[in-house]
Amino acid sequence: MNVELPLIVLVAIFGYFGIKLMRPPTWLIVVLLLGGFLLADTFLAPAIESGTRTGVDAVNNTTK
Repeated sequence: MNVELPLIVLVAIFGYFGIKLMRPPTWLIVVLLLGGFLLADTFLAPAIESGTRTGVDAVNNTTK
């Protein structure tokens, strides 16, 4: 049996329980969300994407 969930649902669940269990300050959540959004449109975006892909490949034990 396969269950397919959109990534945003998993992120929302993870975020909800992370906030409820760890109780970070609201300003920290806002800064992290805004910072990530702003970084996505800078010259650092390709490096972030490459690093994310490399990390996912390492965890999944896959190669290109």
